[in-house]
Amino acid sequence: MHPAGDTDLAAVGALLAEPARAKVLLALADGRSLAASVLASEAGVAASTASHHLTRLVEAGLITVVPCGRHRYFALAGPQVGELIEAVARVAPPQPVSSLRQGSRAHALRYARRCYDHLAGRLGVAVADALQERGVLVAGNGSGDYSVTDDGASALAELGIEARSGDVARGCLDWTEQRHHVAGALGRAFMTRLLELGWLASDSRTRALRLTDAGRTNLPVRVGVRLP
Repeated sequence: MHPAGDTDLAAVGALLAEPARAKVLLALADGRSLAASVLASEAGVAASTASHHLTRLVEAGLITVVPCGRHRYFALAGPQVGELIEAVARVAPPQPVSSLRQGSRAHALRYARRCYDHLAGRLGVAVADALQERGVLVAGNGSGDYSVTDDGASALAELGIEARSGDVARGCLDWTEQRHHVAGALGRAFMTRLLELGWLASDSRTRALRLTDAGRTNLPVRVGVRLP
């Protein structure tokens, strides 16, 4: 056994410093598994170039690969990688917007998006605010985490979300809003339920989420969300 030295930030930095690899990680940041061809298109590189970058990311332990017939599907190695991407995004400068399509996509991502397996963006922060204002969650002592209250467990059950009083809901600092949204097991369950109810809809091409007409009606009434 050799003693471990200090953490090697440069090794991770070198992986993120390549724009194509960064785009691959951002494409996978919503927790989906995507084919190599889709990721090549997302990164704007040839299939052979994408294969090289994907191999580097797999070897570094940032993504995993699962063969399925003739195709290979890639996903983030776990929520800790999603947290890494979100943390870097909070300090990274925004990319310039040079087209209407890019502007529309950027707006959609800032409004509502998947942050690995939970709801983020302006809507995610608004949901976290509403859950606190209605007494469903109480914030911890500056940690960014929340606790489910007795009344909160009942309110969540009415929405079809299982939680117990005292359960801890992890807070995740939103990179666009610089405020916390709800992550962890409760954040995952909440977003999953909103998709099941049809209050949110997924975008098959990006990690953006779309607020539906049903969501516009029910989120303010059932959850108390002030829609951004």
